[in-house]
Amino acid sequence: MSTSANPHRILVVDDERLLHNVLQRLLTRHGMEVTSCISGQEALDALSRESFDLLLTDFQMPEMDGFELLARVRERYPALPVVVITGLASVQHAVQAMSSGAVDYLPKPFSTDELVARLQKHLTAPPAEVAPVAAAPRRSAGRTEARPASTFVGEHPSVRQLRSLVPRFAKSKAAVFIHGESGVGKEVLARLVHEQSDRAAGPFVALNCANLPKELVESHLFGHKKGAFTGAVEDMAGAFGRASGGTLLLDEITEVSPDVQAKLLRVLQEGEFQRVGSEKTEKVDVRVIATSNRDLQQAIRTGQFREDLFHRLAVFPLYVPPLRERTSDVPVLAEAFVARYCTQYGLPLKTLDADLLRRLEAYNWPGNARELGNMIHRGVVLAAERTVVTTGDVLNEFFLDGLQQSTAPLSARSADTDDDGLETLAGLTLAEIERRMIYRALREANSNQEKAAEALGICARTIRNKVKRYREEGLLPASLQ
Repeated sequence: MSTSANPHRILVVDDERLLHNVLQRLLTRHGMEVTSCISGQEALDALSRESFDLLLTDFQMPEMDGFELLARVRERYPALPVVVITGLASVQHAVQAMSSGAVDYLPKPFSTDELVARLQKHLTAPPAEVAPVAAAPRRSAGRTEARPASTFVGEHPSVRQLRSLVPRFAKSKAAVFIHGESGVGKEVLARLVHEQSDRAAGPFVALNCANLPKELVESHLFGHKKGAFTGAVEDMAGAFGRASGGTLLLDEITEVSPDVQAKLLRVLQEGEFQRVGSEKTEKVDVRVIATSNRDLQQAIRTGQFREDLFHRLAVFPLYVPPLRERTSDVPVLAEAFVARYCTQYGLPLKTLDADLLRRLEAYNWPGNARELGNMIHRGVVLAAERTVVTTGDVLNEFFLDGLQQSTAPLSARSADTDDDGLETLAGLTLAEIERRMIYRALREANSNQEKAAEALGICARTIRNKVKRYREEGLLPASLQ
């Protein structure tokens, strides 16, 4: 793995050269060093010459597909974490990828925020968490691990109130529903509830419902029997089974389909469930904590989330306010992140200079505490042996672009304007970034597709096919028609 003085090294394998450009720009801006290959064999050759911290590979490639590459990497480099991305999302692909030893599986389309967050998670995971094991599918979907005691950092009155409430209901068996924007610390609060409950000695299992293909949610919740569906090559315990006697965190519960919601309601009411492909009913003793970042009233009103399930889960409803509503906590959180990453990398404890703190407190923090943590992580690493983290360590070009455009209306950043917003990558899918890169190249080439293709490093046929698709889907700006 990378040391504190060096960026994490990512090996990207995809036969589309345009995607190389997109990932190079995206991941470099997040402090990663990217090497790109167009085939599985080229990737194996690169691995034989150099060391990498993570392999990111597409599934669909000529000659050697992503699964064959994964098998060879697992055999030769068993400690290297592999993330598989694919446009052919299915139960069979997901189960095969995870059971073959991939640490993660991302079906397209996914946002750049999601990709970066998932890569950073695996790059900073302890070695035991990324080492290949037989139960890889279980590790990716829900995790059970020993951790230091959780603390919910902050001195804002809203945070103090949350901390004071937790001991009052933690020892009950009642379900808890935590609502708040992405990155505010909902899982941290859930762990605090678990650790202050009489189930603290039991397992804490977290399942992110939004990160699983819809077809796999039920299997990961309740488990499945061998042969229950294509790719189910062995029995698998679900999150409820593994969390028995402890706490189950259902992260982003509102992303679960209505039919699975009905089965969740039964578990909460009856304390029993059935594995996929089994007729046997199993009893379970689990304390459920659910989270969501969605507008719950809207989700209930449109039928996307069952009202009876919400009331069953929200015995103790909690709300975590966004960081922009409690900016007084920014210095407190920043110092806590500094201490965490200095300890993680064995560096001397650092302080934040006054100019950096002023800028951090003035920022709107669309990514909340998670975004702040990532910024401080980068600053601590780049400061290395210095004892002060400066503005230059943290506020790089990507951050400053986001600072200038975070409050701009969407229309000001659309692909039909002169500034196609390529610098603002947060929240976009890779397909959207690719489309914007093509738009920009076509503008600069006066709509000459061959010149645009040459500038992007791709073949003219590729850009012709993509422009044709954009035109058919009504996505090609009038200025490029």
